[in-house]
Amino acid sequence: MKLLVLATDPVDADDLRGALGDDDLTGAEVLVVSPAVNESPLAFWVSDSDEAIIEAESTAKQTAEALSAEGARARATAGESEPLLALQDALTTFQADRVVVFARGDEEAQRYREDDLTGEAERRFGVPATTVTR
Repeated sequence: MKLLVLATDPVDADDLRGALGDDDLTGAEVLVVSPAVNESPLAFWVSDSDEAIIEAESTAKQTAEALSAEGARARATAGESEPLLALQDALTTFQADRVVVFARGDEEAQRYREDDLTGEAERRFGVPATTVTR
């Protein structure tokens, strides 16, 4: 199984198993992408993205390490600040069997629905996708 996990906060194996309905991640190939989201519109406009990139890299690395500890073959990367672009970029180079998007709270989940992340993954790339609100 090849999974693409998009998350702005660290995710552990239990979170992913809950989304998949599967207890076994052993041998799964997982690409963890964390969008480098700026915390404020001002940071976005002044192009101060260094902190956002560092945070995204850390989030992706923590998630990949947690999944690797459960037997998955996971790797991590920071993605574009716009989650839809991060998803599209990842799916052009990683042929996932499934996409799981973890959204932080109702506001982020609403934004992801408006961006239609899961619909885009399914329509454009033919990959089943699920959004989980945490």
